[in-house]
Amino acid sequence: MTGVAVGRTERMRLVLTGGQDSDQEELDQLALQLRERLLELDVEDVEPVRSGDVPDGAKPVDALAVGALAVTLAPIALRSVLDLVRTWIENRPVRTVSVTLGEDSLELEAVSSADQRRIVDAFLAAHGPEAEPAADGQGE
Repeated sequence: MTGVAVGRTERMRLVLTGGQDSDQEELDQLALQLRERLLELDVEDVEPVRSGDVPDGAKPVDALAVGALAVTLAPIALRSVLDLVRTWIENRPVRTVSVTLGEDSLELEAVSSADQRRIVDAFLAAHGPEAEPAADGQGE
């Protein structure tokens, strides 16, 4: 199939939600850890999301939305990003990671891998021909 837009990028927003005993500082640290891991993938950029309204006298760090990242990526990298987030959340004190791409949203939770894989596959199916299921019929 020709005509695939080479160089086309999309912006995905990730928002971490911690457990009941998580605080903003912990969520920020977790977001930075996730950012480091995402930058190891074939993505263009991962940056903290800025909050819309910054109060007068706020420190520059206060302008960042807690636990939120913007990922700039080519559509082909979408599966690797979602797979990384899905496995990363399993061993962290994060309850959910909300993923927003265009008008679609996805909530990744620390639930069984099979359930998460089905959720990710359905989300990817809505985002183009690059979205092929991870399961190749082997294993599982």
